[in-house]
Amino acid sequence: MEAPLIYIVDDEPGIALLCERVLSRAGYRAVTETNPRKAMVYFEDNPIDLLLVDIRMPEVDGFEVIQHIQRWQPDAAILIMTGHGTVDTAIQALRQGVDGLILKPFKQSSELVDAVKLAFTDNQKKRDAARTQTLRPLFTVTEALVSEVRRAPLLDLIIKAVTNQLNCSQTACYQKQKDGSEFSRIASKNTPESKTLLDLISHAGNSDSPILINATGPGEASLKSLLTDLELGSAILVPVHHPSLSTVFYAARTVEDPTFRESDLEMFQILAGQSATALENSRLYAKQLEYIRQIENSQKALIQAEKMAAVGRLSASIAHELNNPLQGVQNCLHLAGREDLPEEKRKEYFDLARSELERLMETSRRMLDFYRPNASTQTQVNIVDLLEYVLSLMYKQMAEAKVTIVKDIREDLPLITAVGSQIQQVFINLILNAADAMLPEGGELRITARTWEDHIELLFQDSGKGISNKEQANIFEPFFSTKDGGTGLGLTVSYNIITAHGGSLELLPDRAPGACFRILLPTGGKQ
Repeated sequence: MEAPLIYIVDDEPGIALLCERVLSRAGYRAVTETNPRKAMVYFEDNPIDLLLVDIRMPEVDGFEVIQHIQRWQPDAAILIMTGHGTVDTAIQALRQGVDGLILKPFKQSSELVDAVKLAFTDNQKKRDAARTQTLRPLFTVTEALVSEVRRAPLLDLIIKAVTNQLNCSQTACYQKQKDGSEFSRIASKNTPESKTLLDLISHAGNSDSPILINATGPGEASLKSLLTDLELGSAILVPVHHPSLSTVFYAARTVEDPTFRESDLEMFQILAGQSATALENSRLYAKQLEYIRQIENSQKALIQAEKMAAVGRLSASIAHELNNPLQGVQNCLHLAGREDLPEEKRKEYFDLARSELERLMETSRRMLDFYRPNASTQTQVNIVDLLEYVLSLMYKQMAEAKVTIVKDIREDLPLITAVGSQIQQVFINLILNAADAMLPEGGELRITARTWEDHIELLFQDSGKGISNKEQANIFEPFFSTKDGGTGLGLTVSYNIITAHGGSLELLPDRAPGACFRILLPTGGKQ
């Protein structure tokens, strides 16, 4: 690392030479000047790290030299020398922001070296304090940036943050895709578009390092020339490169405003980095949102296709369910219409036709129940009473089917809000299905009723042959039946009734022997 450059200004050549020798031996680079006017010209194009200046000089005093260096190089450290150490001198020095004061003549060369070190230390402390003060508001700003995922509001936040934090009159943000040829503006404030500015943006975008340009003071002549063409006093450009795109953040001040300092550059780098990250997050969020939207559209298309397929299957099932009894009625009526047919045989055919018509009406009624559920008023009902009533009605039928009912029912179950007739219909469907599953030998049907969290749980477990894994996936579909002559609507209607009551009906897998259906009905509160 190159040693710091100390610029010595003293109208006494002997003292200037002495200071140069002492500081050079201490490892610093030192330059001397006895003419303060020439020194001030030197500051305009040559950066220095510390100014060591005598206060009492003819024509131009040290304080005027200090004002000049602070204008052109505001971050340079300042150490003053004086042979007239007074309180007034010290106060004036403090007011001008100098970093140290040393009396001459020096008794020992180490006094000068120690004063220079102390001046550098104090200057660094001032810069650190200014940097901390500047960075503190960034915490709130960056939190707002990373929490905004919408691109347009995010760009407004970025422009506002840069303008406020840097106190600049012009702000802009440019981006270039990796496959693009030039940068394009995506947001700005008070920034006229011009070819000169685009050249400046492109220059920064092709670099990995930020650029600080001041019209006054040291700097690259070509960049200062561009700044002059733009009629600006200073500008900062910070490039941020991501794999998918490059971004350049731009801030500028007019010639009337104070020039940017190193602390401004550091703060802008942090703000630009956070802004670029927020923009990348916004881009990824938008991409993810579009991906989710595509998935949703695909799912809708699949659902629609499945609906159309279901309509096709449903239409075929309806046609099959209605066509069989209609053909039976047609055949019976045709046969009953024969003149040579005995009266007894004709009556038999009429009875068969009537039976087929009843079958047709039952199928139609079940289809109506499926598509137009009963809208009866719900009341407070006792689930135990409903279940006992259904079992009493079906006692004789179950006995003929050789089905033994085993009950495990708690008597203190809470009331539920339901349509009693619909819940009874569900119980009848499940009991009949269980009895059919155990034909012809019969078997055992175990019915359990108990509380489960804030629901009533009912289990219908039969000892039949069970339902295969292949059939389980379709068990609640309309017109799907595992028994001969079944309409395939009983479980579908039951499922819709229980769902309409805010509950659930499901087939529990792996509950051999037989099948086990589970009903959950809400009680309205914890028990």
